[in-house]
Amino acid sequence: MDSRLPPQRISKELPYHNGWEAERTHPDAPPRYSKSDSRGKPSLDFLNEASPLLSPQRRDDDESPIASGTPADELDILDGEEQAKSKSHWYLFVLTLSIGGLQIAWATEISNGSPYLLSLGLSKSILAIVWIIGPLSGVIVQPYIGIRSDNCRNKFGKRKPFMVGGAAATLVSFLALAWTREIVHALLGLFGADPESRFVKVASICFAIGWVCLLDVSINTVQAGIRAFIVDNAPTHQQEDANAWAGVILGIGSISGYLSGYVNLPKILPFFGNTQFKVLSVITCIALGGTVLISCIFVTERDPRHDAPPSAEEIGVIAFFKQTYKSARRLSPQIRKVCEVQFFNWIGWFPFLFYITTYIGQLHVNPIFRANPDMSPAEIDEAWESATRVGSFALLVFAVTSFSSNMLLPFLVVPTYHAPSSRTDTPAHRGYNHPSTPSGTPLPMSASMTSFFPPPPDEASHSRLTRLLSLLQIPWLTLRRAWFLSHLLFALCMGLTFFITTPLAATILAGVVGLSWALSLWAPFALISAEISKRDAQARKTGGVNDDQAGVVLGLHNVAISAPQILATLVSSAIFRIAQKGRGEPGDDSVGWVMRFGGLAALVAAYMTTRLREEGADEEVKGKENGVIERRGSDAV
Repeated sequence: MDSRLPPQRISKELPYHNGWEAERTHPDAPPRYSKSDSRGKPSLDFLNEASPLLSPQRRDDDESPIASGTPADELDILDGEEQAKSKSHWYLFVLTLSIGGLQIAWATEISNGSPYLLSLGLSKSILAIVWIIGPLSGVIVQPYIGIRSDNCRNKFGKRKPFMVGGAAATLVSFLALAWTREIVHALLGLFGADPESRFVKVASICFAIGWVCLLDVSINTVQAGIRAFIVDNAPTHQQEDANAWAGVILGIGSISGYLSGYVNLPKILPFFGNTQFKVLSVITCIALGGTVLISCIFVTERDPRHDAPPSAEEIGVIAFFKQTYKSARRLSPQIRKVCEVQFFNWIGWFPFLFYITTYIGQLHVNPIFRANPDMSPAEIDEAWESATRVGSFALLVFAVTSFSSNMLLPFLVVPTYHAPSSRTDTPAHRGYNHPSTPSGTPLPMSASMTSFFPPPPDEASHSRLTRLLSLLQIPWLTLRRAWFLSHLLFALCMGLTFFITTPLAATILAGVVGLSWALSLWAPFALISAEISKRDAQARKTGGVNDDQAGVVLGLHNVAISAPQILATLVSSAIFRIAQKGRGEPGDDSVGWVMRFGGLAALVAAYMTTRLREEGADEEVKGKENGVIERRGSDAV
């Protein structure tokens, strides 16, 4: 016997469930938005069209999309009319806000983690091993968290428990890592240990490495939750918009993180700590905790208790690997191809992201070392400290370019999916689907593009605004093609390192590469999210279960991102062993060769991108009266 309640029982016994269909078929059912429900809980009446986080409610006389004969392969086959509505830009902003706090955490670890660990006495060889922990944890942790969250039936939602738990562990890890010396000295001081002894220094290093491991695991946990949270709570036709917002907020997080590392924070915020890393850790905790809290409070997940019960099989170690393997075998062709692109894409990006500051710093110190061949170790350290600030400034330029690109690209790229069209031409129905593409618009608009502007007073003004914004779109530039071009641009920039000899030229190069980075933050997640959303919606409509939901699929996608980082690290180490010179010698081009190797991987990623299915070319909107979308079948690049 099916343990799930039928729709009419759900809508009566669980007032917060979407009971519109039950109302339509059962006129005697109690209204969904009464002043209070049978349990005395307050009504949701006040969260109506006036709320910027909600899209307009559907009117009771609207026809059900199921009853109207909409075919099962329609792109917006979603769980009721609530999910199919276009969400406002405020909703998408709050939905993706938490990923900005997460990016600040990543930026803090990447930009300041190495100098801090080296200051504790860690050698560079051990440091390289420590940084492999991040990709390794990404390969294992994210798929595991994805499976656990997919099977979660907590009343607070599938993803929120993992977002909150991962964020809490991240905050504790950052604070413990930043105050490693003080904690170790205090603990060992109880036994009379000398703070300057070798034993205490080794203990501090081991203590810090342990917290770095926990930090990587906790960051991957909260990242898995946030990415699946975005997919679950955005309609299919707005997955590109949601991931574009995520890219914008990632850019803001990167700028904030790199800018914070560039200024002298202990002088500005001495009450947060007496070192740069301590102040950054406190800022990171405030940013991550605050953004996760806001997203969890203002975005309500669909109650997972209404879903089919999860598998009764326990997720042990062996079962986890078996289920991950089965899920990888079941991936749709489109998602599998995106993962293949990401594998080669991240072989290219890993050397750039981790070594661009070293590359620019080497260009800065080359003339200094040539002019002063007999510098002392202290003078060499001082020169490299100045070079690190120059490299950090280049990363800031890179982040600003990426942020600007994320703001502009959604207006230039033709959207893959569009908002469901109205079923009638009355103003009431048009209002329900607002913002939607009015009839006669030269190019289709993304669902939330016009929501960046105040609502027009009438339909004619809305039509003019939509037409004006559509002029910005490049008709042939789909998301897949833009991603393809970004790989070529990245490969070209890496090839130009043969000719760059000054820090200024390298900084400009980093700024140009920011455009490619913007698409790497947007395109793969948008393509995968839309595919997941369609499959989940079809499963919910038919009453079935999607075995591979957002959690496990995004976890497997992260494997395709993390695994190549390990490979890139090993290849980079081999190149360094062959080409690296002494620290105080000029003309060390080993990092340049590592980045050129990344450029070759980007060319392979570009080729793999051509194998992706072009959703925009495959599908043609017909019969705008009922929003039916039919296949055309074209795989042209």
